[in-house]
Amino acid sequence: MVFAVADRRWRRLAAAGAATAMLVVAGCSSPDPGVFHGTRLVNPYDVSTTALTDTEGDEFSLATDTDTPLTLVFFGYTHCPDICPQVLGNLAFAMAQLDQADRDDVRVVFVTTDPARDDAQRIRAYLDRIDKDFEGLTGDLDTIIEVGDSLKIYVSDGEKLPTGGYDLGGHTTSTIALDADDQAVVYWSDTTSPAQFASDIHTLLEEQR
Repeated sequence: MVFAVADRRWRRLAAAGAATAMLVVAGCSSPDPGVFHGTRLVNPYDVSTTALTDTEGDEFSLATDTDTPLTLVFFGYTHCPDICPQVLGNLAFAMAQLDQADRDDVRVVFVTTDPARDDAQRIRAYLDRIDKDFEGLTGDLDTIIEVGDSLKIYVSDGEKLPTGGYDLGGHTTSTIALDADDQAVVYWSDTTSPAQFASDIHTLLEEQR
């Protein structure tokens, strides 16, 4: 059991370390003691119960299939050149900084905003390079937009360009925390560091215990 825990932590650290050198620098920073870095919502949002599809092909609802005290959700796409891998890398570093009790009470979910290109296999391979424990969801674009709307996350209706690329028109780059009541209670910006994520996650979990 000890070896399994050690191996899991090693995999988190190794995967996070491969993200980018820039994130290594960010992961070394320390948050101010007693400071909460995310934005708490005075009136939490109820997440949509509509199901998406996980990388195993099973239905997955952010409302009914999240059984941990805390679920962190990020909407993005695998072709994103900068912000998406930066945020997911920071989350991977943050998870590696938590102790085992905290890690067991958190799950991280990535929802694609580009389902035309992000099939289950591509999402799984993408997340495995960052953190094998991260979960990935896809679905038809209208459903993804509906789920995003419930969390006040903007998801654009992308279009193919004459050059062959895609213009996704941007997407909200916040990370959302869902509590045990399936409500969005905290938002973090895309500039949140691993240490800040880890500190806030621990604070949120302690508040629920």
